Amino acid sequence: MTGGFGFESVLTGTSHSSYNALQTSLSGNVGHGGPSLQAGYTWGKSLDDVSGIIGGTGSAGAVTQFSPQDPFDTQAERGPSSFDVTHAFTWSAAQNLHFEHLGLQSDRTKLLTKGWELLSISTINSGSPFTVYSGIQQTGAGTIGADRPDEAGTPDLSSAGSSTRPREDYFGQGANNGSFFSIPIGIAGGTGPNSGRFGTLGRNTFRGPAYYDFDFALIKTTPIGHRESGLERADLQFRAELFNLFNIVNMGLPANLIAGTGFGMISKTAGTSRQIQFSLKLIY
Repeated sequence: MTGGFGFESVLTGTSHSSYNALQTSLSGNVGHGGPSLQAGYTWGKSLDDVSGIIGGTGSAGAVTQFSPQDPFDTQAERGPSSFDVTHAFTWSAAQNLHFEHLGLQSDRTKLLTKGWELLSISTINSGSPFTVYSGIQQTGAGTIGADRPDEAGTPDLSSAGSSTRPREDYFGQGANNGSFFSIPIGIAGGTGPNSGRFGTLGRNTFRGPAYYDFDFALIKTTPIGHRESGLERADLQFRAELFNLFNIVNMGLPANLIAGTGFGMISKTAGTSRQIQFSLKLIY
């Protein structure tokens, strides 16, 4: 009795990646007793022929294939890394609130007015790359689901929304979002069960919506007791933290299978809604 063979997987060390970036930062204090500020900007580009994000804000809503469309032509997979961020801007500020300097106060009052601090961290990133897959096995070669189509038009990618276009319609044509692409099957000289060929669309050729996050914290540190040396025995720290302060709805990536449901539509969000957290910490 002779049995059949299943799929065979081959692992090779032929992949290549590169990263180049312009990184800038600026930090300093504003005046005497003013806030401490720090800003950073990165203009970067990461290229490879295979990569992926397991979870996280950058991959919400889209399917990622780790296998090449054509296993005998991995050079055609070269494109932006799945974690590539072209523009990244960060901003942080810290300000001590000197309430203890307001008018005449007793030592007990100063326990309540001293040690307050404001912290703010802001992040703005350009969108994550994603690949459009046909969702149909075009040639019978390679991994099922990795085939890409031909691009027949240029979609107007936007998640801004309008009176005639829902915010979640990222490709802008609703049920006709697939019209921007052509799946090469049923053609002369095609191979596989669908008589097709590999598509000409590249990997990670589109970008998702930008990501915005603004966090804020109010901190109160109160010293407790003193040692003989004069140093505090411990600090009691209260923190009120607000994540996504402005409750911005960051849209995830759109559905990226042409033959699937809701192609080109965004059904998931990236990150979380506003969250408020209170904590009390004893530091000793």
